[in-house]
Amino acid sequence: LLKTQIQPERVLYVSSQNGSTIFPAFANRLEYSKEEKKILITLHNLQKNDSDIYVCAGMLKNSTFLSVNRSGTMVLVKEVEQTHCSNNSWDIYGLIIVVALLFFALICCTLYRVDMKKYFQKRKPNAVYEDMSYSSRRNTLIR
Repeated sequence: LLKTQIQPERVLYVSSQNGSTIFPAFANRLEYSKEEKKILITLHNLQKNDSDIYVCAGMLKNSTFLSVNRSGTMVLVKEVEQTHCSNNSWDIYGLIIVVALLFFALICCTLYRVDMKKYFQKRKPNAVYEDMSYSSRRNTLIR
């Protein structure tokens, strides 16, 4: 595996007889697995300077000629801003807790002011019904 464009260098050399060599720039950041004639290569912890076109090349025994396989794979590494879980997140959690406590206090004060006992007491039926319609009054006047 070779980097070819921006900063040409060797990345991985795998031999069918002698094993493999991972070159120093990728020493702790490359894993590969070999299955018959296929090699699966995984790069970890990519850095911005890892951006390049990577190609697989084959070399015949006792030859210096490289046979490049296809057009390669372009890898573009973009720097991402690290977000730290510092005081900013604690500020938000603190604000949420304060708002929840104030809301709870408001509910408690409201319930204290309203006489809740009268809403939950069983009322004794002491209502008096009196028929005040015209026909009832007329009947009482005649008697």
